[in-house]
Amino acid sequence: MSSKSSLPAVAVCAVSVALGLAVFLHSNQPVHAASPDAPSYASNGEMQPPANYREWVYLSTGIDMSYSPNAAQADHSVFDNVFVDPAAYRSFLATGTWPDKTVMVLEVRGAKKKGSINQRGQFQDTAVMGIEVHVKDEKRFPGKWAFFEFDSMQKSGTLVPEKAPCYTCHQSHGAVNTTFVQFYPTLLPLAKEKKTLSANYLKDEETAAAK
Repeated sequence: MSSKSSLPAVAVCAVSVALGLAVFLHSNQPVHAASPDAPSYASNGEMQPPANYREWVYLSTGIDMSYSPNAAQADHSVFDNVFVDPAAYRSFLATGTWPDKTVMVLEVRGAKKKGSINQRGQFQDTAVMGIEVHVKDEKRFPGKWAFFEFDSMQKSGTLVPEKAPCYTCHQSHGAVNTTFVQFYPTLLPLAKEKKTLSANYLKDEETAAAK
């Protein structure tokens, strides 16, 4: 083959390598959350409700979970459903950490036993008992993350005081960026692979394994 005829092939090869490198670099860069899913706030500091959170990425559901060994058993069961905005999820897949403007929604629903053809176990009620949002906004909050509680998706949410126990608990036990990735089965293996698990979480795991 002459050198003249091989030039186009070399050029195509070079372009392919460049494109492949660009895709690789892009896939490892954090994807920043963007409107309309980015957090927004009212003039009084309350958070605007993430009305379309049910269209976001579903992470996990817990039932009757408690982080206190002395927690009293409620007379009814509840499901905790967790969702995260799509842009933050894509960024986590690429980096193993949460980007600024991440919004996570915890939706609480009651459990029912009787209904339709169900004979055993429990299923979720249609009524939402509560909504809590965990948001990362580095310039807005001293600890980068904050919690907001919502009575409904028709009202703005109130900021949970920084001294509330939930902040300390997440900082002391969150697997990644003060969030409970340890309870998200599709993300925990990824965090392990990318080595982004917190030292506190790893210590908790060692303690639990020793019992």
